[in-house]
Amino acid sequence: MSQESLFERSKELVPGGVHSPVRSFKGLESTPRFVKEADGAYFTDVDGKNYIDFCMSFGPLILGHKNKEVQAKLVEALDRGWSYGACEPYSLDLAEFLLERLPFVDQLRFVNSGTEAVMTALRLARGATGKNKIIKFNGCYHGHVDAMLIKAGSGLAGEAEASSGGVPEGVAKDTLILELGDLDGVKACFKDHKNEIAAIIVEPLPANNGLLIQDQSFLEGLREITKENDALLIFDEVISGFRVAFGGMAEKTGITPDIVTYGKIIGGGLPVGAIAAKKSIMQNLAPVGSVYQAGTLSANPLAMVGGLETLSKLTKSAYQTLEENTLKAASIFKKFLKEYDDGKFSNYNVITHSSLFWIVPGEKIKCANGIPGNIGVDFTPLFELLLKKGIYLAPNAYEVGFMSLAHDDKVLADLEKRLWS
Repeated sequence: MSQESLFERSKELVPGGVHSPVRSFKGLESTPRFVKEADGAYFTDVDGKNYIDFCMSFGPLILGHKNKEVQAKLVEALDRGWSYGACEPYSLDLAEFLLERLPFVDQLRFVNSGTEAVMTALRLARGATGKNKIIKFNGCYHGHVDAMLIKAGSGLAGEAEASSGGVPEGVAKDTLILELGDLDGVKACFKDHKNEIAAIIVEPLPANNGLLIQDQSFLEGLREITKENDALLIFDEVISGFRVAFGGMAEKTGITPDIVTYGKIIGGGLPVGAIAAKKSIMQNLAPVGSVYQAGTLSANPLAMVGGLETLSKLTKSAYQTLEENTLKAASIFKKFLKEYDDGKFSNYNVITHSSLFWIVPGEKIKCANGIPGNIGVDFTPLFELLLKKGIYLAPNAYEVGFMSLAHDDKVLADLEKRLWS
């Protein structure tokens, strides 16, 4: 069956033909690619075309597709059973491995996704502080939790309204929206909502609405302000956790958050999420505390062993290799963008951080308001050209690219060859 026929069939069965909107190719000319199989840095679609994959399942596959050692551990786990609904030792092995290497947290709890981790973190922050309001920032994405599907309102600074249908007005009122980098705005917001704000939640490396690299001083300022106002600081490290460093941005910045949310890499490509904090905060969760959280498939044994095998390979040298190869890939893309077809895409730049990159018409963009307004229109011809050349990016101008350890020098040489073919 071809891509087109599969997509027509899918649209009859699934809203918009996809199980996640970001896969939809909305606004693009092409049909979404239906993947038949994948290995290393490549996947092959149902039509038999091969692509270098820079999406990597939107980040979890830091070792590349179908890593042999991870696969072997998954097969072993599958032979034992794949869901128990009871206590098992595999989550303990992963939890112990993580907590020994993350000195800023004492305990964690596994859930099933990054969204679920954020949902629990917000409830935990409210339960631990006895306050209701949450500050989030325009340009940071925290999953499809009702309280996070919020945009800035048209009135006073900090006021918000829902950015999605189905989100009650009452939920929106407890979320305060500010701009990244605006510490004065944060201070004013705490003054306007004295003793009402439970927490600030932030992606310390915003990477789901472009790659908006923040100044160290801004993140340090958030830490100071929350301490001064008896509020918690939540680092959403679903993307940056274990990708920019083993300890994520908390390690790279030296800033200790009160609560951290994880996902993606922590499960080695299987559905997973986690909330982590000091014991004094985590003890508010049921069954020892009053903040309820549960999940039938939480700490699924396949995700636990897949995650442990993946994370055990993330050494300091592995992170160095990832960053070096990301810079090499960025250099290759930059040369192509500058020189292709008499500079047709010369307005584009490649912004990088660790093993992430973002192809965008601009540079040093630090907040959502700095993203060019025509980014979607400009992205379409570039995406379609790269797709024809067998180079797969996430099908949205605001999404970042992800490198893996499978994107080695051989793959990078192939990238260069494909770009100029």
